[in-house]
Amino acid sequence: MKERVQKILSQAGVCSRRAAEAMIEAGRVTVNNRKIKLGDQADSSRDVICVDGKRIHETEPKVYLMLHKPRGFVSTLSDERGRRTVRQLVRDCGARVYPVGRLDADSEGLLLMTNDGALTYSLTHPKHAVDKLYYVRVKGDLKQIERLREPIEIDGRMTAPADVEVLDAPAAGYSLLGITLHEGRNRQIRRLCEHAGLEVKRLKRMKIGTLEIDPRLKVGAWRNLTEEEVAYLQSL
Repeated sequence: MKERVQKILSQAGVCSRRAAEAMIEAGRVTVNNRKIKLGDQADSSRDVICVDGKRIHETEPKVYLMLHKPRGFVSTLSDERGRRTVRQLVRDCGARVYPVGRLDADSEGLLLMTNDGALTYSLTHPKHAVDKLYYVRVKGDLKQIERLREPIEIDGRMTAPADVEVLDAPAAGYSLLGITLHEGRNRQIRRLCEHAGLEVKRLKRMKIGTLEIDPRLKVGAWRNLTEEEVAYLQSL
């Protein structure tokens, strides 16, 4: 939940709200590495809030989940169109957690969820470029498959080239591809496939870095990450 940053600083015991306002006006407070102005809001469970470059102390225990996201769920906590959200799937986890990045409603597979704002920021910021592997079932001729590796423009910027591998090319015009993205852009794989004349029939995220989706995790189920998995993600 977003609140005014001066209120967050006060509740965290950093200083009084009046003193927090003075810090903000002096340019000493940042949210996600950007200086803020008085009246700006932030979410203390998601955003990285720092005073003089030092992150404010948070008392809420950190929770890290691996969710096997099904199709038909959006990767948000609420949806103005009334669609089902991933929040419904993890409601019994004991904490208010947020998706790390997104999978669109028609996609499935590995989705991380946490209340660790610093980790979320690290894994989703473009400068970190964490690789993500997707299995993509497509319909169409693979004669233009090289176009999947070409940069395309999304939101005014060119994408980084994707890595593409044909995993299975059976008859009837359906193929299974492994596509690795080095950045997360809006519906990038679907746009790449359209660029190559292919229709996406199913899209599943399999890996984030070297962290794979747990094959024992049923669709719609979640589990806590192990200490080793959390340490790995923090090292990226």
